[in-house]
Amino acid sequence: MNANAGFVGLTGRLRVTGGIPDRLIGRPLLLAANHIGNFDAFALVAACRRIGVAPRFLIAGGLLDTPVVGWALRSSGHLRVDRRGNAAEAFNRAVHVLRTCNVPVMVYPEGRISHDPGLWPERGKTGVARLALAAEVPVVPISQWGAHEAAYWGCDVVTGPSDMRPIAASWLRSVVTQPAFRIHFGQPVDLSDLSASRVGDARRARDRIMRAITDGLVGLRADQPDQPRFHDPTRPTDSLSPWRPQAS
Repeated sequence: MNANAGFVGLTGRLRVTGGIPDRLIGRPLLLAANHIGNFDAFALVAACRRIGVAPRFLIAGGLLDTPVVGWALRSSGHLRVDRRGNAAEAFNRAVHVLRTCNVPVMVYPEGRISHDPGLWPERGKTGVARLALAAEVPVVPISQWGAHEAAYWGCDVVTGPSDMRPIAASWLRSVVTQPAFRIHFGQPVDLSDLSASRVGDARRARDRIMRAITDGLVGLRADQPDQPRFHDPTRPTDSLSPWRPQAS
């Protein structure tokens, strides 16, 4: 058992469903997951290892500055796309990385932990969709639930030990309560009729990816269809998800 799997096993119970089609193993591939907490990167990597793949995160922007996930990514050899130069250059570098990487690349289309009160996925950015279309790589949606119970959101940037105390205390509690980390790999999102050069297709691709993630999430949290049972007093709730299923 590797260190990450041991850490996840100490913190809670990992439950994985679905998988990646055999035809996509060993070729460039995007894994697009909802972002629910500081611990979820650890759970995602452990879930991928369980089904036999070792993903890398494509790192850009503020993700490196997050309290726990950023530290883990900086120290784990994941793929970094620096935003040096103009936006077009940064995007082209990311496309090159994606086309030439022979392991799955993990991305968070939302760009941050969801601020929706119900922890449903946020609208998402078109960057991931644009990458998929430009690099012409498949996208496998990943839905996850439960990792938000492993550690509080805490704060945007850690400035001292006091900022880490809520995160550490909540993690120690999860070692006792053993929350379930449910992760589902969905079917690849069909983007075959979309083009990187056609106006509006990046938005359409983004919408399909986010809906696929949300569809998988519905079953994982069937016992919590409205609000999370776990209350994190530190997580902002100032955004509303456009993908939240309507009550029947």
